[in-house]
Amino acid sequence: MGRTQHSITRREIEYDPLPSQKLFHECGARFKGFSGPVGSGKSQAVCQEAIRLSYQNPGRTGLLGAPTYSMLRDATQSALFEILDENEIPFEHNKSENTLILKDSKSKILFRSMEDYERLRGSNLAWFGLDELTYTAEEAWERMLARLRDPKAQRLCGFAAWTPKGYDWVYRRFIDHTKVANYVAILAQPNENKHLLAQVPDYYERLKDIYDERFFAQEALGDYLSLDGSRVYGAFDRKVHVQPLAVDLNVPLLWALDFNVDPMTSIVAQYNGGIFRVLDEIVLRHATTPEAVEAFTARYPTHALGVTVYGDASGQNLKTSGVTDYQMVRDGFKEKGMTNVNYKVPPSNPGVRDRINLTNARLKSASGNTTLLVDPKCKELIQDFEQVSYKTDSTHVDKERDRMRTHSSDALGYVLWQECMIGPTIGEKQNRIF
Repeated sequence: MGRTQHSITRREIEYDPLPSQKLFHECGARFKGFSGPVGSGKSQAVCQEAIRLSYQNPGRTGLLGAPTYSMLRDATQSALFEILDENEIPFEHNKSENTLILKDSKSKILFRSMEDYERLRGSNLAWFGLDELTYTAEEAWERMLARLRDPKAQRLCGFAAWTPKGYDWVYRRFIDHTKVANYVAILAQPNENKHLLAQVPDYYERLKDIYDERFFAQEALGDYLSLDGSRVYGAFDRKVHVQPLAVDLNVPLLWALDFNVDPMTSIVAQYNGGIFRVLDEIVLRHATTPEAVEAFTARYPTHALGVTVYGDASGQNLKTSGVTDYQMVRDGFKEKGMTNVNYKVPPSNPGVRDRINLTNARLKSASGNTTLLVDPKCKELIQDFEQVSYKTDSTHVDKERDRMRTHSSDALGYVLWQECMIGPTIGEKQNRIF
């Protein structure tokens, strides 16, 4: 049972914090952060701090947020409810308003997504905590700062947790203390989470097979790496990955499209024995989808094992003609008498960052394995690998420098995602790595 002392209700919680988590909770800074690799207990730290501040600020309101509603619901909110239930802490959850009242302290927690940060203006807060901050716009953080103004709060505090994502605004604000004063960040160490490693001892070793070297350093080791102006596909090496390849008649053809009028781009590949082989590319200027089908069937009029089609999910949207791109592809194959055609198209595209990480991992994983080869005739794809870069002072791909760039690598990313996106899960909620 709780008791009241100096207007603060106290309650014991079963919690064995890791060394970095303990430092984070003990930090008395007005603005503090928890930076760590995957599996370092970031969501747990955020939720425990939210409960702590709710009891330190009886009767006041705090806010718990995440970049999107799905991340808030599936990770942050779920972890909080689990802690409350396991420790038999009484609470009331108002699903329609997405709020929670802790009965001991009469404190309120607002659950909010950071997607539409202009809607975050409003009432005073005693505290706020944001999960996965590097996926949140800096403007959202600024809106939260303006709301941290409850005059009756016992302890005003803004806090967050994140996995590093280059020298972004989070790094500049929390890590580079020459930029902003009064911010403190605790940096969790890899292999620190004894609870995770007790269940999966080879957890980080397994990540080496599905991450490239740079992404492994960032996600598994928690390193801050510069991406400004650097190559997006830094794992590509022409001497290693470019090899003459021939069609294997005993393996299906994979055709992946990036629907774009100029250029209309697609790649032809095969996947067998764990090796993904890009055999060909079809790049047409000022072309239509039926013309792309015509070009493909002219090069590959027959294939005993058939063809599987992949591509941009936007191709499922209706055109002004009332027909989708994929329906045009189906009609084109039907006209050519090709009936052994399958389709693997997701309802929505995977994230750009996820596709890039997977492609780099296939080029060369952190464990040194190469499982992606490219035929020298795929000139546009090779140029993508060698020339596509990030925008300066950003982790966004520069698509404006050359209109021919990114289309072949995007098409490749769609098929890789459908065929090769596998991996272990992470964290208390068993979220997928990608």
